[in-house]
Amino acid sequence: MAEQPTFYFDLSSPYAYLAAERIDSVLPVAPRWQPIAFGALIRARGKVPWSLDPRTRDGGMREVEERVRDRGLPAVRWPPGWPQRSYSLLPLRAVLAARASGRHRELTMALYRTAFVSGRALNDPHAVAGAVAEVGLDVDEVMAGAQDPAIKAELREATDRAQEQGVTGVPTVVVDGRLFWGDDRLEDAARALA
Repeated sequence: MAEQPTFYFDLSSPYAYLAAERIDSVLPVAPRWQPIAFGALIRARGKVPWSLDPRTRDGGMREVEERVRDRGLPAVRWPPGWPQRSYSLLPLRAVLAARASGRHRELTMALYRTAFVSGRALNDPHAVAGAVAEVGLDVDEVMAGAQDPAIKAELREATDRAQEQGVTGVPTVVVDGRLFWGDDRLEDAARALA
């Protein structure tokens, strides 16, 4: 039997948002949801993501909008200055701080919808706090937890672990050491788990 898969994501990625919307219904085994700092990962790899490349940015944004429409999700509203001027580690750390409550998946989804449905940048602490409150968590507790050195270290370690496993982008699902990168690879990951 396969070990529990890991779902690596970053809250700045609209493709990871698309994967998060359906991953639990596509995979036959519930994955471990693991935020990572995609910015640090791509810097370490010397990679330029599609969203920062003027040759691919508009096409990628249109593709995301089409997938959202095809899946019946609310229309995308891009946060101001997305991705570089709206990127933050705070929401990733908030998700880790919420893990103890068992509500980190709900918070992840609320944060994705804050960013890509409401169009609010997640570098705004008020936007993050609003998502925390939306899922019924203690805002002061989660926001303080997001500043805890242990949580900061946990995010760094998770990002390092993802890099060691060969993760080059998000979303990535890892199944028994095999990497499935992209929103369009969830079905392949599901077959590997079957």
